[in-house]
Amino acid sequence: MLRAALRIEKRIVGKNRRPMPKVRERLARLDPFVPGRRQYTQWTAVDAGGVPGLLTAVAQSRADRCVLYFHGGGYCIGAAALYRDFLWRIAAAAGAQVLYFDYRLAPEHPFPAALDDAVAAYRWLATRFDRRHIVFAGDSAGGGLLLATMLRLRDEGVELPCAAAALSPWTDLTLTGASMRTNASADPMLDPDKMPDLVRNYCAGTDPHNPYISPIYADPAGLPPTLIQAGSDEILRDDAVRMADKMRAAGCEVALELWEQMPHVWHLYARFVPEGRRALACVGEFLRARM
Repeated sequence: MLRAALRIEKRIVGKNRRPMPKVRERLARLDPFVPGRRQYTQWTAVDAGGVPGLLTAVAQSRADRCVLYFHGGGYCIGAAALYRDFLWRIAAAAGAQVLYFDYRLAPEHPFPAALDDAVAAYRWLATRFDRRHIVFAGDSAGGGLLLATMLRLRDEGVELPCAAAALSPWTDLTLTGASMRTNASADPMLDPDKMPDLVRNYCAGTDPHNPYISPIYADPAGLPPTLIQAGSDEILRDDAVRMADKMRAAGCEVALELWEQMPHVWHLYARFVPEGRRALACVGEFLRARM
């Protein structure tokens, strides 16, 4: 049922191309309808080094543990309100607080704005938590940004978080993964014909081979233990597979999970599908073991 609903939405969106501000305005209308676990959930707005953020804590959250969350949305959309029902689940699964941060969005703020904001948010967080108890998690474009952020922190000599989880990560903005073609019809959510527009919005003339844009082209040596999950028939499957292969070849600890017939970032639908809840449980187990 979820896949069928996503296919309908995919067809509707495909027929109606709207400017990005209009897309965000349309999504904002959904805010009041996004469920959230309000009881026993604490939401705190924060200024994370000049970047607006939302700190989420539930009963299971340890005060000395934190997940820095990188949201998806093709670098063009994303808002904390739309993640309400997801953030508390991550907090509960990881047994930690979760800091969601609103990095600046393209096309108004192209690369490297999102990366700069991610680095600033991490530096701020590292003044409040021991880095040995900070982990990263992110979905889609946020999964790619998560990896790019770790690469830049490593290159700047900054101590890295102790682990990371990338959910259906977008790691190759050159769009060369074979699954971009082979899964084009199978993917119920993402349309490969729309991806070049997102690339242009974010890159704004910068070569997408830049490893801080497409981590697949980086040397990932020295990155912390990372869990990568993706659906078997999504167009970004090979972004996940090739990234895991490259990290493994560089000597990194990496776990790759391909979930059969799961749509892009199915974790966001954990309220409705048991596979989403099981995938988040795997994420939580991986992160808790390393925090």
